[in-house]
Amino acid sequence: MSLMETARQNFQQLAANPYPGRGIVIGKIPGADEFVQIYWIMGRSKNSRNRIFVQEANGFIRTEVFDKTQTYDPSLTIYFALKHFGPNHAVTNGHQTDTVIEALGQGKTFEAGLDQWQFEPDPPNYTARISGLVQVADRTARYRLAVLKCLANDPRYFTRQYFLYETAVEGCGHLITTYAGDGNPLPAFSGEPALVPVGAGIDRIAEEYWQALNPENRVALAVKTINVRDNSYAIRIVNTLS
Repeated sequence: MSLMETARQNFQQLAANPYPGRGIVIGKIPGADEFVQIYWIMGRSKNSRNRIFVQEANGFIRTEVFDKTQTYDPSLTIYFALKHFGPNHAVTNGHQTDTVIEALGQGKTFEAGLDQWQFEPDPPNYTARISGLVQVADRTARYRLAVLKCLANDPRYFTRQYFLYETAVEGCGHLITTYAGDGNPLPAFSGEPALVPVGAGIDRIAEEYWQALNPENRVALAVKTINVRDNSYAIRIVNTLS
């Protein structure tokens, strides 16, 4: 099976998964000097579903409460999902976005920016913290991914998984999610990041991934393309609530 055939098969599995939770894809757009970051959130509770993505003037993307008349807990649901500092473009599913960017701004590493974090304190799921990074100026790593989680939903056993991709697959990216699927408790993502396809053009990518997410559980999706020649970027956002 070719790499592209594997990627398409993995994409079909994503589309068949009713609840992968939050997800990150980083990859190389075909026929262009561009990388792409895809991030989405899903939810079933009122607190989780009452959110949208908002782009700030500086290009940062954050979650925001949509209906502020409802009672909500912002501790694990309101955060910056995508930030950049110079040629460093980070995407994560929580407040670790801030510490990754702070560490890179101080000349430290992606891993150092995650040192203070473990999984989320939300028993019985203990949701994994997932993170990714594109460093335009780094020719030794096209992109990086990280999964911080406990084993078998047991908080006594914590593990950090880091993945460095020195060579990108044209037209493909790598996917990590918070959950392997539905369940009680929700099973954490396991194994290596899955190879998935990324199409040509930001609008096509946004449409394909939005349609792949379960319509009952999807909440918001953001796509960011990054030009490696001049560090310019473009962003698309899709929200269920508007």
